[in-house]
Order: sequence, then C-alpha cells, then structure tokens
Amino acid sequence: MKEVLFVYFIFINILAFLIYSFDKYRSIKTKASRISERELHVFSLLGGFLGATLAMALFRHKVSKNTFLYKHITIMLVWISGVGYFFLRELFSL
Repeated sequence: MKEVLFVYFIFINILAFLIYSFDKYRSIKTKASRISERELHVFSLLGGFLGATLAMALFRHKVSKNTFLYKHITIMLVWISGVGYFFLRELFSL
C-alpha cells in the first residue's frame, strides 16, 4: 500500500509541476485561455503541492498574488500535518 501511495505522490507532483509550468508558458507566450486558479489549487489538494511549489519558485508563477499564496500555503500545511500524523502514528503505534 505504501508503494502505491508513493507512486501516486510522485505522479501527482510531476503532473502539478507540468501544469503550473504550462500555465506560466501560456501567460507569457500566448493569448490562449489559461488554467484557472481553482484548477491549479485542485492539483495541490490532490497531493501535488510539492511540484506546484517547485514550479512557482522556479518560474515565479503566481507568487505576487497574495490570496493565491495564502490558499497554497494552507493546502501545504494541511498536507504536511496529515503526512506527519500518518508517519508519527506508525512510528509510535498510535
């Protein structure tokens, strides 16, 4: 089960990174429709917060939008808390 979760986590983070990168590319190079902020947050909620954060840092994407950042940080904290609880629970057999 852990292996499946690990593979999922890797996959969703790569996908989130690619989607954020694609949205940044579209914001610079084309006038085509972009990915909504809500959809970007969905990928973070699904576990892609690390890939999203990496893309945001590398491409300076959405970093000037405070409301977007607050939501993203909240999602990160929830995930980190959940993952931390999962591993601590197993470590201490809670």
